[in-house]
Amino acid sequence: MINAQQIKPDMPVVCSLDGQFAIVDHMEGNNNIKLKKDKTGKHHFIPLSWVTTVDEKVHVDRPGEQAMKEWRTEH
Repeated sequence: MINAQQIKPDMPVVCSLDGQFAIVDHMEGNNNIKLKKDKTGKHHFIPLSWVTTVDEKVHVDRPGEQAMKEWRTEH
């Protein structure tokens, strides 16, 4: 189980292929990571359940392309 307190603002978020696809804005509650705005000015959210490990980066369990299709977008 990943400790949400390990996840800090400005940490890179990397996919299962080790490519960075986002940057942490902050934790939103205990179960969602809010990501910094993308090029279109929108925030996205990924669930903590996707996170496999946290070191200097947040590692998720899926390829970046899949993660970007499945993340939740702020309206």
